[in-house]
Amino acid sequence: MSTQAPNANPDFLRRPLDAGNPITYWNVSAISEEQCDVADKTMTGNMDAQFFLTKEKNFIPHEYPCRTQFVADFRGKKPAVRDEQPTDHVWLPFGSPRMDFSGFWFRATRLSAWAQTCIEADAAGKAKLKLITCGGAVLWVNGKQVCESATYIRNYEQPVECEVELDAGINEFKIFFDDLAERDTRYFFQLDYLSGPHAQIALPVVSRAGVADQIEQALDRMHFDKPAYSTGDVVMLLPATVDCDVDVTITVEGDFLSQEKLVVNRHLKAGAKSIVVGHVSDFHSDFRHFEVSLSAEGFSAERPFTVEIAHSEEQGEAPATLDARVDEALSHVAHKGYDDSISALARLSLGLGDAVTERMINNSLPKIEACHDCADFHLVPLLFGRIQYAHLLSKDMLSRIDRATLDFRFWLDEPGNDVQWYYSENHALLFHTAAYLAGHLHADKVFTRSGNIGKDQSLAAAGRLRAWFDHFEQWEMAEFNSVPYFPIDLKGLATLAALAHDEDIKARAKRAVLRLIKVVASSAHHGIMTGAQGRSYEHTLMAARTSELSAISRVLWGRGWFGRCFHCLPQLLLCMRDFGLEVPQDYRDMAILAGDEQREWVFAQGENKFTKLYHYKTSSTAMGSAARYRWGEWGYQETVLQLRLGMNPDAQIWVNHPGEVIHCGFGRPSYWGGCGTMPRVHQYRDLAIVLFETHEEQPDFTHIWFPQIAFDEAEIGDTIATARSGDGFVQVLSDKPLEMLSYGPTANNELRQMGRKTAWLIRLGNAGTNGTFASFKDRFASLSYKQEEGTIVIEDPDYGVVSFQEDGTIKAEGRTLDPATWSVEGTLADLS
Repeated sequence: MSTQAPNANPDFLRRPLDAGNPITYWNVSAISEEQCDVADKTMTGNMDAQFFLTKEKNFIPHEYPCRTQFVADFRGKKPAVRDEQPTDHVWLPFGSPRMDFSGFWFRATRLSAWAQTCIEADAAGKAKLKLITCGGAVLWVNGKQVCESATYIRNYEQPVECEVELDAGINEFKIFFDDLAERDTRYFFQLDYLSGPHAQIALPVVSRAGVADQIEQALDRMHFDKPAYSTGDVVMLLPATVDCDVDVTITVEGDFLSQEKLVVNRHLKAGAKSIVVGHVSDFHSDFRHFEVSLSAEGFSAERPFTVEIAHSEEQGEAPATLDARVDEALSHVAHKGYDDSISALARLSLGLGDAVTERMINNSLPKIEACHDCADFHLVPLLFGRIQYAHLLSKDMLSRIDRATLDFRFWLDEPGNDVQWYYSENHALLFHTAAYLAGHLHADKVFTRSGNIGKDQSLAAAGRLRAWFDHFEQWEMAEFNSVPYFPIDLKGLATLAALAHDEDIKARAKRAVLRLIKVVASSAHHGIMTGAQGRSYEHTLMAARTSELSAISRVLWGRGWFGRCFHCLPQLLLCMRDFGLEVPQDYRDMAILAGDEQREWVFAQGENKFTKLYHYKTSSTAMGSAARYRWGEWGYQETVLQLRLGMNPDAQIWVNHPGEVIHCGFGRPSYWGGCGTMPRVHQYRDLAIVLFETHEEQPDFTHIWFPQIAFDEAEIGDTIATARSGDGFVQVLSDKPLEMLSYGPTANNELRQMGRKTAWLIRLGNAGTNGTFASFKDRFASLSYKQEEGTIVIEDPDYGVVSFQEDGTIKAEGRTLDPATWSVEGTLADLS
């Protein structure tokens, strides 16, 4: 979305519009935002360890008072049309059926925006339209209101249909749409042209239509020249060129919690085929968002791209001793982490109570003071620093920290006007940890929202922590095996292991820290987490080197690298340096296999063991999957299968059904993070099958991440794709023709199958077992499956007949593996 200058005599960017298809080209306004405050209220409820196991599509039912009031005021009524602004920004679809402003708002915020386009009809006649949105919308055609919607169900889309008389020629369509944003918000509309006169979209543009068309094509085809960067220049390729000079603005940002921004300007000569955005060293070591805007003749359009930039070459090998690795990691977070309370804690632990440290704290304090969602992420490390290193902070800083702490909302039963997420396991732990430590620190002071004095605040939180541990020790992680949520849980647990004033809580926290590290070690390949995940995001799937688990692996096992975003690393390091935490040496042997070692790891996670997890690895390969998990249901953010080959952390594959077709979107599920429809998944050792049968209203393809350049060898045939990285091999077989995308953000990395019923049959191998890559390919080229009354049967050249039954039971090599019997503690078997 970019600005175009006003023009009284616009040209039109024309695109076909077939009956049944969406109208996808729009000129739109900026979003008007207004904080939506209601009176402070208490809420009822508890941690919901199954909130993402959605019962109705992917709708999350928990409702804040702001939504309750908003619904009472506006649902079922004509939307309050307001804040009309010029529609001087361009929305180009790039395959999306929707005009989509979805995003993340940390406070309840009332949104409104406008959109305008034109439909050019060959003849006058009646057209039938369908308007879809989660919030409210009003549609006018040629100045006459024809349709409105006011459902206002959070993130839950609903349609309304209407008929309209079209004139021959140009017809102006105008839409007002609004909603209440709370945290992750699907803020979009979709307008489908169900039937009517033969017509086409005619988007008014200020430039020559030919220039606008070329800019769209350039952005549609543009992509990075690598799937990730650790050295050299960051380059974007332009397979479709523009025949005039183009101004380029690239805005580079971190993940949604990051507030930093870098703007890169370039000028492209006509016909330029690439953009050198900068050298790896010009950017932070992190998963980065690149918003690329191309401008010519007053017309601008933009598109988001993402890529990991890792300083792994600069960081080199980890120090030889654990003490040195701890020192290295604390120094890295202190000097190269985000400007926040987590990096401030690392600095304080090194004796750096200076202006830089206080600047970092000042960046976190406004979030805590305003009770932003995720403020608990900032408060827990801030309290760690306040408790341990108060002598290094100024009196003014201590006073502000204490005031923010005493005024904070620590739980649902305290009055507030915020949209902090209290329900998930990781947030509940952090809220209770913060209240427990803050109450003990300020034992005789009054906490504003609860009215309790500190010792009572701490006592209540201690009870909640014990209940949290009761649940965790029985069922472990609700957000099972999840790369982004191990660090969040460890943030709270490591803090309690260091600072808890009750010995039972301290001991339970220490055991929980070690247990999570053991789970990571069991599911990691050379220290890099690999396996099915309960909640995943694009930035945690693609960013192997810069994830926090990579940094933890570097410290514990000498294998990994540092990024920029941290949640738990300083706390974990201080537990090891100052509070006696010792990680068993044999965890390294679990995380990093050598020689002919083979490990099979089966376990369960989540309340009532709702997820059964299978993992198998050798020194050359690793693959993990979810067994008998919610087949055919609407998904949320679950990744059901992931694998890695060799030593290169980028040489990985995962499979999913996208929840939306927009790239870098905020859907849950999104393009890569999660599954729109949960597939049937089975795995036995190096063999796996994933069967999709997706819902009609969802995207009509499934895909795998298959980064060709990351592999040492890769070949793609009609229905077979193979790859090698080091001594690790993979073969992927499909039921339908495979399509490797050659353009757009995932060019050369995304392998698709079209259709609502698709199958992915995956076989791993290695040089030690299968010899050469060529012999591996020959051995498994004819691998296939058949279904016999619900049972999937595969005749594997190594394992013989493998039977995957409808209840998830696996029969192979004289063994029977029944997921119903898998325990939370799990079983780690040596199959060498």
